[in-house]
Amino acid sequence: MFEELKIYCKSIIPLTEEDIMMLDDFFEVKNLKKKEFLLKNGAQCNFIGFVASGTIRHFHIKDGVEKTCDISFENAWVTDFQSFINNTSCVMNLQALEATKIYLIKREKLYSLYSKCHKYETFGRLMAEQVAQRATEIAMSLSSDKPEERFQNLLKRQPDLFQKVPQKYIANFLGISPESLSRIQKRIHNKRKS
Repeated sequence: MFEELKIYCKSIIPLTEEDIMMLDDFFEVKNLKKKEFLLKNGAQCNFIGFVASGTIRHFHIKDGVEKTCDISFENAWVTDFQSFINNTSCVMNLQALEATKIYLIKREKLYSLYSKCHKYETFGRLMAEQVAQRATEIAMSLSSDKPEERFQNLLKRQPDLFQKVPQKYIANFLGISPESLSRIQKRIHNKRKS
C-alpha cells in the first residue's frame, strides 16, 4: 500500500526497507470524487496530504469570489500550513478537480513518525522547503510576470493541464479572465504555426 508515496520518499532521502514500511502505520487513504472537498474554509486542518493521483485546487473566497491560489498534481503535498501549525481555522479550500487519491497523515501521527524515525524529520523539512519555494515562485510570478509568461510556465510544469483543470480555474489562478486566457492561447498557437 502507499506505493506512490514510498517511491517518492525513496527518491528524496535514503531510506531502508524498514523505514519505508513504517509509512503503512502512519498514513491513511482518502479517495475524493470530482468537486469533493478535502478541506473547507473554517475547518481546522490537522493533516498533510500527498496527492497519489488526481488534481487538487487550492482556493479562498474574497468578497464572494473564488480566488485560485494553486493547483496541485500527482506527487505534491497539500495542507493549510497556517491552520496545521497554529491549530486555527483555515481560510483555504482544497477541492478535487477530478477523481483524486490522497494519502493523509494526521498531525499527531506525523510527530510520532518523526520521533520513531529521524530521517522523516529531514524529509519533512525538505518538503516544507519545497512548499515555501513554490509559494515564493507563485508570488514572484504574479507580481512580475506577464500573464502569457505565467501561462507558459504553468504549461511547462504541467503539459496535460487542460485535460485535468477547467479553463476557468486556470484563468483564475493566472489572475486573468477566461477570455484573456483564450486570447493568449490563440496568440501562442499562431506563433507556433508561423
